[in-house]
Amino acid sequence: MMNKLDDYMRFHQLALSVRGQRQQLLASNIANADTPNYKAKDIDFGAAMHAALDKTSNARDLTKTAQAHLSQPGTVAGLPPAYRKEVQGNVDGNTVDMDVERNEFTENALRYEASLTMINMQIKGLLSAIQG
Repeated sequence: MMNKLDDYMRFHQLALSVRGQRQQLLASNIANADTPNYKAKDIDFGAAMHAALDKTSNARDLTKTAQAHLSQPGTVAGLPPAYRKEVQGNVDGNTVDMDVERNEFTENALRYEASLTMINMQIKGLLSAIQG
């Protein structure tokens, strides 16, 4: 029964996870807007979702023999973040464009809220089915 519930909500759960990690990347870009030689990073949400869905569907029971095994720090769903293409050069080598970052941050936040709304609707649907 729990597996069916997990499968029912898996997509939006993964979407929230990937969007949350992307939000952290975008916030890091904004926070480092004045840091010399900082290179803005981002992920391709579609590719990250495909990787996350593939990872959950191909999950295997692997045993860690050491804490460092099988971990990939700094990745989103197993994919490393890519450097954002430089739109406008900066004298200090920083590639953060605040207009782009704010737009991406806002769009990602809205889509995160939409995923929360979808999960809320799924839970309400389940509750109404249970209560009759």
